[in-house]
Amino acid sequence: MAKFIYRMQSILDIKQKLEEQAKNEFAKARLQLTLEEDKLQKLKERKDAYVEEGRKLRESGLNVRDILENRDAIENMKRLITAQQRAVEKAEKVLEEAREKLTEAMKESKTQEKLKEKAFESFMKEENARESKEIDELVSYTYGQKRNSGE
Repeated sequence: MAKFIYRMQSILDIKQKLEEQAKNEFAKARLQLTLEEDKLQKLKERKDAYVEEGRKLRESGLNVRDILENRDAIENMKRLITAQQRAVEKAEKVLEEAREKLTEAMKESKTQEKLKEKAFESFMKEENARESKEIDELVSYTYGQKRNSGE
């Protein structure tokens, strides 16, 4: 039996490598988004702590300097949170772009795999037809030999 050789194997290999790269980029983007979301959450928690501290300062007495510092800290946290929200949005966009690239790479890889399967099926049909033809020729030859020797 002949050996099946897919003539576009190099293209399939490239598509599979591109798919693997896209998976790695997607995982990296997902990790970055998680890190940015964690930073945002920590900033919000810090702001909440400052708000609570400010409430306690106002209840305990009127130390104006501490209250003003607390208010400034809260405003600073608000700015940091806004900037971090932008960083999260940017990371989400990068993740979505990586997802789209991954989806496209998977489609291309799957298309090449289907083409390989079809080529293999065609090869097997041709191989089976060739073997059937050889068997028919062998049977005909054997039948012809028996007939000639019987005469």
